[in-house]
Amino acid sequence: MIHRRKLKTIPQGIGMTSQGTRDRLVERLRGNGIDDERVLKAIATIPRHEFVDEALSSRAYEDTALPIGLSQTISQPWVVAKMTQALLDGGSPDKVLEVGTGSGYQSAILACLVSRVFTVERIEELLKRARRRFHRLGLHNIFTRYADGHLGWPSQAPFDGIIVTAAAIGVPAELIGQLRIGGVLVVPVEKAGAQRLLAIRRTEEGVDEEDLGGVVFVPMLSGLL
Repeated sequence: MIHRRKLKTIPQGIGMTSQGTRDRLVERLRGNGIDDERVLKAIATIPRHEFVDEALSSRAYEDTALPIGLSQTISQPWVVAKMTQALLDGGSPDKVLEVGTGSGYQSAILACLVSRVFTVERIEELLKRARRRFHRLGLHNIFTRYADGHLGWPSQAPFDGIIVTAAAIGVPAELIGQLRIGGVLVVPVEKAGAQRLLAIRRTEEGVDEEDLGGVVFVPMLSGLL
C-alpha cells in the first residue's frame, strides 16, 4: 500500500510557476513515455520552483536540468520521473534510500509515494538548504544524513529501493548489499565513456539488470564537503 502524504499548503506560484505550468509539464512527460500516474501526480504536486534559486524560478518547469550551485544540478524532470517510475516498477516500496540529496527535489517526489525516504548528501550546505525546503513543505517522512553516499545508510538497511542521483564508475556493491531481496537500485553508471541509467533488481541468485538508456549526471564523488 502506498502511503500518500498530506503536505502543508504549498506555494502555488503565479505565471511561469503556476499550477497550470506544472500541469503542462506533466502532459509533456506523459507524451514522452512516463505512464505511471502516481509519478505524474507527484510531479504535479511538488513545486519545482521551490527547489531552485529565485532567479531561475521562471525556468523551473522546463524539462531541463538547472544549476543549484556548488557544481551541482537539479535533474531534468523527465529523468526524475523515469527514475522514480523504474523504482516503483508496478510495486509499492515502503522504505527508500536516495544517494545524493542535492536540491531535495527527487526526495520530495519520493516522499509523495513511499512511507519513508532516507537521503544522504556529502555537501553540507546543500543538505541544509534541502532540510529547510522539506520543513517548509511539511515533508516529515524524509530523513537526512550528512555522509559519503558510497556507504549508503547501513544502519537503516535493508531498503525496498535505492536511487542514486550521480554517475557511479561501476555498480556500487555496497548499495546492492543494502537492498532487500526483490528491491531495485536505480543508478547511472559510466560505461565505455558514456552514462547509462540502470535498474538493478536484487534476486536470490544475484541481480537482474535493465538498461534504461543514456543519461548525463554529475559524477559520484567520495568524501565530505
